[in-house]
Amino acid sequence: MSDIARLRSFVTDTAKIVETETSEAAILARLKPKLAALIAHDDWLPEAYAATFGARYRQYLLYADPLDRFSVVSFVWGPNQSMPIHDHGVWGAIGVLRGEEVSIGYERRADGTLQAEPPERLGAGEVAVVSPERGDIRGIANGLADATTISIHVYGANIGRVRRSVFDPDTGTAHDFISGYSNDTVPNLWPDNTRS
Repeated sequence: MSDIARLRSFVTDTAKIVETETSEAAILARLKPKLAALIAHDDWLPEAYAATFGARYRQYLLYADPLDRFSVVSFVWGPNQSMPIHDHGVWGAIGVLRGEEVSIGYERRADGTLQAEPPERLGAGEVAVVSPERGDIRGIANGLADATTISIHVYGANIGRVRRSVFDPDTGTAHDFISGYSNDTVPNLWPDNTRS
């Protein structure tokens, strides 16, 4: 049984933040503790948005703001699953709900190739941010070889509709992609619990 009220409250708080803050830094500063509070509890994510299938990670849309100001997504990584090196093009906050995520940031060299930074591990309950202003190219993987990892991502757009890039790790060559989502329905954040 999931307590969807936690997600509903988080979405409401996020809408207020993006409505009142104008700078990316201010949005992320206020959003980071809200996301940490959400992922501190593991009783709210419906199982349909926590499922793994096959050899590829899943990206489930949990909420998309009707004005495309932000989206909330669950990423589900099966054992040893990863995402290619990519960018976001918008600000984002990532919090690990279950398991461990490994992130490797990349700097673009003058010749266009990519220089890997040391890997960062994010465990359950931890939050990190991404931003085009801070450097936005990274590769992500499940840090666990024998368990599923679930992370909750909040982006400054409807991320499944944003044209972004994946990068060849050897040459740094960029290729456009639009990620889309693994689901075609979203959780009902406002269920009518008064009906019998």
